[in-house]
Amino acid sequence: MQGVEEFKAAIQQLNAALQREVHSYLANWAEAIKAEAQKIVPIRTGYLQSTIYSTVKQWVAEIGADATYALFVEFGTRYMQAHPFLQPAIQAHLPDLESVIISAIEQAKVEVGL
Repeated sequence: MQGVEEFKAAIQQLNAALQREVHSYLANWAEAIKAEAQKIVPIRTGYLQSTIYSTVKQWVAEIGADATYALFVEFGTRYMQAHPFLQPAIQAHLPDLESVIISAIEQAKVEVGL
């Protein structure tokens, strides 16, 4: 039974390390997307740019803008041409996502000695 308990403890350590590392790596990735979106967003007053955010909860990165009119700028309207800023920023960094997750997993393994 001692081997089973050691295995359980090792798995719990790996799980905790994975959560920490993935959160950290995803947060950096999401922050890069936020910075890119802030660079390419059309600016009149700067309010829309100031409301662009990135958050990470568990294994989910959320990038968006809180300005009530952000959707209209991103996708346009019947009367206004679209000026996408979130989608291009996400697309620019999407190819990096796999390597970010792999790096986080590798770092977690190193942290627990695997």
